[in-house]
Amino acid sequence: MIGLNHFLVLSAILFTIGMFIVMTRRHGIMMLMGLELILNAANLNLVAFSRFVEGSIRGQAFAIFVIILAVAEAAIALAIILSIYSNQARINLDELQALKE
Repeated sequence: MIGLNHFLVLSAILFTIGMFIVMTRRHGIMMLMGLELILNAANLNLVAFSRFVEGSIRGQAFAIFVIILAVAEAAIALAIILSIYSNQARINLDELQALKE
């Protein structure tokens, strides 16, 4: 039987992979993918705890809220990255100097 520990281990693995991607990659799209993995790990925790608490759907409601925030974050970040790419023809975040000024 799959228990809460299995969900927590999977969530920790997803979170670790997401953090590794965010910390090591400087490509804008890859950083967004890492952030999405981190948010999905949090959603998995919320839904798992909601499943194992009798009569509670708060975790699922928070997970839907986090998904809505992730969609908004992805839309805004992709718009910024596409704007930077159209102006400078690169997405490597370490090479960008225009954002610092």
